[in-house]
Amino acid sequence: MAGNIQAIKGTKDTLPSESYKSQYIEQAALDTAKTYGFHEMRTPVFEYTELFDRSVGETTDVVQKEMYTFNDKGDRSITLRPEGTAGAVRAFLEHGLFNEPLPQKVCYLTSCYRYEKPQAGRLREFHQFGIECFGAGSPLADAEVIALANSYFTFLGLEEYSLEINSIGCPECRKKYQEALKAYFEERKGDLCETCLSRLERNPMRILDCKSPVCSKIAENAPVVLDYICDDCKEHFEKLQKYLDTMNIPYTINAQIVRGLDYYTRTVFEFVSQHEKTKGLVLCGGGRYDGLVEELGGSALPACGLAIGLERLLMAMEESGVQFPEAPKCNLSIVTAGENAMLKAVELSADLRAQGYSVNVDTVGRSIKAQMKYANKIGSEFTVVIGDNELESNIAQLKCMEDGSQTEVSLAEFTECFERAYMNQAVAAFGNADFSNLTQVDINNLLK
Repeated sequence: MAGNIQAIKGTKDTLPSESYKSQYIEQAALDTAKTYGFHEMRTPVFEYTELFDRSVGETTDVVQKEMYTFNDKGDRSITLRPEGTAGAVRAFLEHGLFNEPLPQKVCYLTSCYRYEKPQAGRLREFHQFGIECFGAGSPLADAEVIALANSYFTFLGLEEYSLEINSIGCPECRKKYQEALKAYFEERKGDLCETCLSRLERNPMRILDCKSPVCSKIAENAPVVLDYICDDCKEHFEKLQKYLDTMNIPYTINAQIVRGLDYYTRTVFEFVSQHEKTKGLVLCGGGRYDGLVEELGGSALPACGLAIGLERLLMAMEESGVQFPEAPKCNLSIVTAGENAMLKAVELSADLRAQGYSVNVDTVGRSIKAQMKYANKIGSEFTVVIGDNELESNIAQLKCMEDGSQTEVSLAEFTECFERAYMNQAVAAFGNADFSNLTQVDINNLLK
């Protein structure tokens, strides 16, 4: 295409042939969240830049390198959201949800924007499913957040992944750790990248999250945060492990996890793909952020949450051969010959669509043969031909496209006749089904 009339690098179009997969995992996310008591919140795509500076952290890669920031016509600094938590906390405070019964449990499906090198599973515009639990300080709240993600992946049929957990302590016990890190990296400052040199004074923990191969290699032998956490944080972490054990959720402790955002405290975790084609891909990350509500102007209030990258999840599912439901089909194509037949088709299609059926009517003036060919191409489950003879006799032939069988139906009672034929076909398919290896996706399809 000429000029800039094309998709921007790092963005992706989702076409109708693929969009049903995204719709499936998004609806499954909301349904899973509902079983844990989380309800949907929607926030604006852009916020004042200060919100992300204060919450995400000025020393993070996100703020320093990746945010889409601009001045609007009122000369105010605006940023496209790079993640979902900051906006959710802002909405929680602005609308006084802290006055509602606690904990407040919210979830969201949202687009996010980060300027980074596009690669598999990493886009500049990407989508997240996130949950936030405000007002619960118990390690059980952490465990429930983790269990929700695990339930979601299990429902989708994803199998080859691992859960890695860590504790980065509270601000008080982390001071000693920060001092130990600073001393360690000071001795190696000559090899650090320019960005990490600036972090050394302000927040040496961010060096652990640097993507530079040299800095990552240096960080491998850095002091471990678990050696510095206080007794309260240690007890919190031990209780979390007991809850996960009780829930039969396997995990490993990974002392290298710190997460890329500054607001985390105590619990941090990641779900990581272990499939050979996507091994090491982080599908989900989250943890506790007990100081963020207060940092953004509220009272001290504990909170925890997670975010799941939907493009990454979709890629992991496809690469590992997870089964998706079939794409939605056209239930009926009404093939017409003549203006009077078209008027009848318009009437019948309106009745059927009101009942929730997908109905196709020719809108481009094709011949009967071309209409049938088109009906076959779009996967119509049934077709019916209406012409002068059918209008005169008030009888038509309803054809099942799968097996070619035909059923005589009354045009006067077409909706009822079609529903019976459609149900009979569904029952026949149900009766011939092989239930020996039934998956959750199969069950969902059968129950539709």
